Amino acid sequence: MKNIIKMISKPIDDELLIFNQFFKETLQSDVKLINYVINYIIRLKGKKFRSILCLLCAKLNGHDCNEKTYLSASIVEILHVATLLHDDVVDESDIRRSWPSVHKIWKNKLSILVGDYMFSKALVNTASLNDLDSIKELSVLSKRLSEGEILQIQKAYKKDMDEKTYFKMVADKTASLISSSCYLGYKSTQNNQDFNESIKNFGEYLGIAYQLKDDLFDITGNINDLGKPTSLDIKKNILTLPYIYMLNNLNDSERRKLLRQLKYYANKRNLNKIKNIIMEHGGIDYTENKINEFSEKAINILGNFSDSKYKDALISIVEFNKSRNY
Repeated sequence: MKNIIKMISKPIDDELLIFNQFFKETLQSDVKLINYVINYIIRLKGKKFRSILCLLCAKLNGHDCNEKTYLSASIVEILHVATLLHDDVVDESDIRRSWPSVHKIWKNKLSILVGDYMFSKALVNTASLNDLDSIKELSVLSKRLSEGEILQIQKAYKKDMDEKTYFKMVADKTASLISSSCYLGYKSTQNNQDFNESIKNFGEYLGIAYQLKDDLFDITGNINDLGKPTSLDIKKNILTLPYIYMLNNLNDSERRKLLRQLKYYANKRNLNKIKNIIMEHGGIDYTENKINEFSEKAINILGNFSDSKYKDALISIVEFNKSRNY
C-alpha cells in the first residue's frame, strides 16, 4: 500500500520532504519521555494519507504550498495520530501497523497523556493559522471526532445501530478529518467559498468510502496484511454496515441467534465462517456498492476543478481506495 501511495503522491515529493521535517519539529517537547514516545510513533511510518490530501488540495488550480499549508497538514496529521493513541486504549488494540501499540508498551496512562499532548500541539498550531474560518473548522472537527467515537460506544452498548445512525457516526469519526484535511489544504493557498465547500464535500465522500472499506477488512482481511487484528467489531458489539444490512432482513429472534453465532466465530478466530454468513445475506455486496456510490460522488465533485496532475492524483486516491485489498 505504501508503494502505491508513494506513486500517487509523486507530484508533491518536494512538498512532502518539507512537511516531514516540519511535522517532526512541531511535535518536539522539553520532556524527554514525550519525545521518546513520539519518535517511536514516527518510526512506525504511517501512510500520512490526510497530510497528502492536504498538500494535493493546496496545489489544485496551480498554487504553491506555503507555511500555512504545512501548518495545516501538520495539524490534521497530529490530530489523526492523537485519535489513534486514544482509540487503541478504547479498543484494547495491542497492534498498530504491525508493531506493538503505544499502550501495549507504555500502558494506558501514558498513551492517553501523549494523545492529550498531541491534541494540545494541534491547538497551538491552530492558533498560529491566524484564520478564523480555519480555526472554526478545526473546532467543529474536534467536536465531531469526539461525538462520533462516543456514539459508536453508545450504540455498541445498546446494540441498536441502524444505517442512518451508522453513516452519521462514520461521517463524524472518520470522514470529518479527511474532509477538513482537504478544506484546510485548499484554503491555505486560495479562498473561493464555492470551491471551499466543494473540496470539503469531496473529502467527506472519500472519507465515508474509506471507512466502509476498512469495515469490510475487519471481516475479510487478515492481520498480516492489515497490521492490526480483525473481527474486533463483532467482538465488541460494534455493528458496521455489512452487519446492519444483514440483520435488517431478519426478525428479532433470527437476529439474536445470528449475533450469538457471529460472536462465537469471532472469538474462535473463524473469519471464513463470518465472511460466508455475511456474504450469504448480501452484506458484503451491499457495502461494496455503497463504496462505489460514495467514490463516484467524490470524483464527480473534482469535475469542478481544472485539470492538473494534482487533480489526477486525487482521483487516483479515490480509485485506489475502491480497489485496495488491505
